[in-house]
Amino acid sequence: MKRLGLLLLACVLLAAPGVRAASAVRNDTADEFKKQSALGMKAAESLSQVTGVAISPLMGMGALGAWKFYKATPAERGGLPWYAQPWFFGTALLIVGLCMAKDAVGPVVPSALKKPLDVLELFENKASAILATGVIVPIALELFEQMKPHTSAALDLAGGHFAAANLAWLGGLIAVPVALFIFGVVWLVSHTVNVLILISPFATVDAALKSFRAAVLGSVTATGFLGERLGAAWSLIVVLVCVLLAPWAFRTVVFGTLFAWDLVTFRRRRFAPSGQGNWMFTSRPLGAAPTRTYGRMLRSDSGRLEFVWRPWLVFPARTERVPEGRYLVGRGFIHSEILRQDGERATDVFNLPPRCNGHEEALAQIYALDEVRPVGLRAAWAWLRGLVQGPSEPVRT
Repeated sequence: MKRLGLLLLACVLLAAPGVRAASAVRNDTADEFKKQSALGMKAAESLSQVTGVAISPLMGMGALGAWKFYKATPAERGGLPWYAQPWFFGTALLIVGLCMAKDAVGPVVPSALKKPLDVLELFENKASAILATGVIVPIALELFEQMKPHTSAALDLAGGHFAAANLAWLGGLIAVPVALFIFGVVWLVSHTVNVLILISPFATVDAALKSFRAAVLGSVTATGFLGERLGAAWSLIVVLVCVLLAPWAFRTVVFGTLFAWDLVTFRRRRFAPSGQGNWMFTSRPLGAAPTRTYGRMLRSDSGRLEFVWRPWLVFPARTERVPEGRYLVGRGFIHSEILRQDGERATDVFNLPPRCNGHEEALAQIYALDEVRPVGLRAAWAWLRGLVQGPSEPVRT
């Protein structure tokens, strides 16, 4: 019996180190799981923050800064970043409030009074997006700082006899461009709301567009509060939809920006049509060029009209032949058009930027077009004037 007791004691003493080792492994595994979960939560929170700021840069920066200021202790508030300081987020939220007040009274305000404010908001949104990059970069770097202990071990090549090579810095080099890409794609699609509001003549459409964008922003914020994983999943869906809409959004933003810039700077006073080609937008698909493609139309040596354009404005140039037909210039109130006459119906083929207003006859001469006629509001005004005054030209005999 004594021998059996000694044998059991020896087994316990021999097994004790193994039990302690197994317990240590379980503890290490639990700690690692907690760290990975914390990193996942932080990544999800960062994705929601980037998406929210991209949808409405000024509101996103103001709200994010106010939230950080609220969560910080009085001792920590002095070291908060610039967008979390009261002077910035207070001013940002004040401007957002004024824009919301403008939109609230929009349906009862004439478009002639509201459109200049829409132009200002268009450029404000662009300036806010540039300023918001100073918020997106710290968010990406803050996430990478928490991931660095893990990425350092994964990217360290010292164990492979490359003692001087540590690729941990590549994580930061990748995190920032990815965050900026997500921000840029989402902002591009969101910014089309400002462009569509600018070119829309109906205040009710403007209110509907703003309400839709506010609803998307609210959904990103609400899902983020309900749970980091839910917020990240919804933000990822928003990002993927924006990636699909990015080509259309890019063309629309270029269209609205150039139109607004021509109007604000009175470009038509300094513009002279060129016989070497003039910049304009397609108003319908032309060959491989989709609607609102920005390019130059010129007349070739053979007399054919050609449209030269570059995808995304930077890729190699492409040339589309304009189909044969009878073309003319339509003189509009804000911008003019190039029309194709098909029987009694005239369809718009190109939209001319506002810089071309007042130069319709010169353009018709350069491209050997048949005539210049009023369209849109100008056509309505010409009809009304003719109804009241009668024909202005005598009958020729």
